[in-house]
Amino acid sequence: MRWTERQQRQLHAMGLRPWGPAVRASIAPVIAEAGEAPEATQQPVVAATAVTAARTGAPSTGAEVRVESLPRVEADAGIASMGWTELARAVSNCQLCGLAGTRTQPVFGVGNPQAHWMIVGEAPGEQEDLRGEPFVGAAGQLLDQMLAALGLSREAGPPQRQVYIANTLKCRPPRNRNPEPVELQQCQPYLLRQVELVQPRVMLAMGRFAVQSLLESTEPVGRLRGRVHRWCGRPLIVTYHPAYLLRNPADKARAWADLCLAAHALRSDHA
Repeated sequence: MRWTERQQRQLHAMGLRPWGPAVRASIAPVIAEAGEAPEATQQPVVAATAVTAARTGAPSTGAEVRVESLPRVEADAGIASMGWTELARAVSNCQLCGLAGTRTQPVFGVGNPQAHWMIVGEAPGEQEDLRGEPFVGAAGQLLDQMLAALGLSREAGPPQRQVYIANTLKCRPPRNRNPEPVELQQCQPYLLRQVELVQPRVMLAMGRFAVQSLLESTEPVGRLRGRVHRWCGRPLIVTYHPAYLLRNPADKARAWADLCLAAHALRSDHA
């Protein structure tokens, strides 16, 4: 097997080098329609002692940690029964926190509502606030390059080749400050309903605030990535936010390995 010229260009654009023959030989089945795409070595499902192991560097052992039901949140119970049109309208009209008064427009989400992949980011930035779409600008371009190398896209296409992208917060915090806990709490029902509507087969949590919302963990991303977590019965992979990767390009290879692990986890779950 050989890397296609397109895939080589995409990897080089990310500052990554294509892996050698041993890895290429195992990658074809990840997404058959997309040709060769690298598959990471399967990692164990995160265990109950994973947090302790991460601190000590020891391998994790013990029972699997699984979040099999949606977290309970205090919010309008009607959100849980909304369809896409109602949910988008509710987000557009939301006044539950102070961000409604400073946003240009809410950033609801983008992609195929039946996509097999779902990406959850943190909070919209300036460009997202202006365009009303998550992951735009330089961070969005990097994400699109990484997805394209796996044959995936946020644009039109079959569900197995598409992603649905949403953020933990639907409104931009002023001056791109970190989200406040109350803001994350107020927005969480919207995100959970999006997950329920999409029913993704695999999820990527990008950045620490996405991790906090989904896994309810305060552990750093670097200690949670590289393993397959289980969230509501589906595999969830923790990885770095593309904006972080632009500032820390040395971690691009780790983020790429996380995407490959997600592809492997999806394929293993639905083999």
